[in-house]
Amino acid sequence: MNALAEQLNAPIMRGFLARNRWLILRRSAQLGILALFMAGPWFGIWWLKGNLASSTFLDVIGLTDPLVLLQSFLAGHAVALTALVGALTVLAFYAIVGGRVYCSWVCPINIVTDAAFWLRNRLRINASWQPRKSTRWWILTTALAVSVLTGTIAWELVNPITMLQRGLVFGMGLAWVVVAAVFLFDLAVSRRGWCSYICPVGAFYGTIGNLSLVRVSAVKRQACTDCGDCYRVCPEPHVIVPALKPKVLTASPVISSGDCTNCGRCIDVCPDDVFRFGTRFAKLS
Repeated sequence: MNALAEQLNAPIMRGFLARNRWLILRRSAQLGILALFMAGPWFGIWWLKGNLASSTFLDVIGLTDPLVLLQSFLAGHAVALTALVGALTVLAFYAIVGGRVYCSWVCPINIVTDAAFWLRNRLRINASWQPRKSTRWWILTTALAVSVLTGTIAWELVNPITMLQRGLVFGMGLAWVVVAAVFLFDLAVSRRGWCSYICPVGAFYGTIGNLSLVRVSAVKRQACTDCGDCYRVCPEPHVIVPALKPKVLTASPVISSGDCTNCGRCIDVCPDDVFRFGTRFAKLS
């Protein structure tokens, strides 16, 4: 009887697609966006011109990275109206879907860091040095200060995202070194180190994420069996605790931290079907 009861109460085993559906969608989005940028210089199909710092879609919709625009302004450059409108468009989009959606659904470097995380688990590399969470804020502040002092868009000179995109068009060269350094840092030095502790772009978009409408919520947290799968895959596992294991039972199930990337991995792997995408107003079900 005990064995039968355990079988009845055990989480339903799900197939590969069910456990990776949001991951597959994210990879499709990242590679699709990158393909749109590359289609112009590679095949002469100019649907999306520019790069993730500044681009134009179908020669109509201008898109500008707000962090790039801020650096440009601090550097003393004139801000064109089209660039300002493009930045406001991007800000409005991420204010709805979540600021760090950029990190998990758009940024091509995320593919590199996820690969390092996967290999790290396969090789069972447990040792990990974690910088302070404030490190990326110091780097962001320094980049803005350097922009003021030098009149340059400072972070773009060393940004691995920009270097990767430029390298794919003009030849990787030094970009290989930078991308490999990010990969090895996450693999051998710090678990999820680049995105969680170093990259100032993630810090910047995280501030927008604090206000976003779309959220992941632990709406069925009473069904949690403490398997720990969500913590093991989450790029920012600390964001789960207040929603899944609150100090007050009636507390909101919404993952409200701006650090959450809305990657959906907790939804994918949870055998108890605890998590859902919803809004910041979601309630327990």
